[in-house]
Amino acid sequence: MKQLANEIFNRLQIHYPNAKCSLVFQQPHELLVSTILSAQCTDKRVNQVTPGLFIKYPTLQSFAVADIDELKNDIRSTGFYNNKAKTIKESMQDIINKYDGTIPNTLEKLVGLKGVGRKTANVVLGDAFGIPGIVVDTHVKRISRLLGLTKNSAPVKIEQDLMQLFPSEHWTILGHLMIDHGRAICVARRPKCDKCFLNDICPSAKIPER
Repeated sequence: MKQLANEIFNRLQIHYPNAKCSLVFQQPHELLVSTILSAQCTDKRVNQVTPGLFIKYPTLQSFAVADIDELKNDIRSTGFYNNKAKTIKESMQDIINKYDGTIPNTLEKLVGLKGVGRKTANVVLGDAFGIPGIVVDTHVKRISRLLGLTKNSAPVKIEQDLMQLFPSEHWTILGHLMIDHGRAICVARRPKCDKCFLNDICPSAKIPER
């Protein structure tokens, strides 16, 4: 299975050489905010909102003391703005109260912040701190199952399965590679199996007969 995983990784890397986090940020807390905003929203939309947002709230502390109704209005276009504003404000308050205003760089401490789950924590770890972590979003979950890399449906179980199959130095980029593949070829509703460079090793590939 590790041999299959290695082959999948190599092919993905060849086809998506520029795979990386598509959220635009300068500081770790900005990536945390952007990742919170990206739930049920496109990264493109988030990147349209955050430049102005980060000018208005230039520091972690400014988010922590933000007027909640004003913050809701500022992020309204990303959807689910009530919950997102609450999570942003409370997570920043947590960082100030628990860690003296310095965003933590361990999974355990990040998921201990109010409203922050493993997916968000792993994004921050991998892309803000360079600490390996596997982000299991809808693309990673779907593609991992289709490729036979896991039989689990729970994100934490999928994360554990992938961690056993891939070396830690591949964990962070693996998520970006699968996300790019999920957007370009292995799309949810109608995967382009006939155009997929993994169709010869994918047990779920459906190639129309000619």
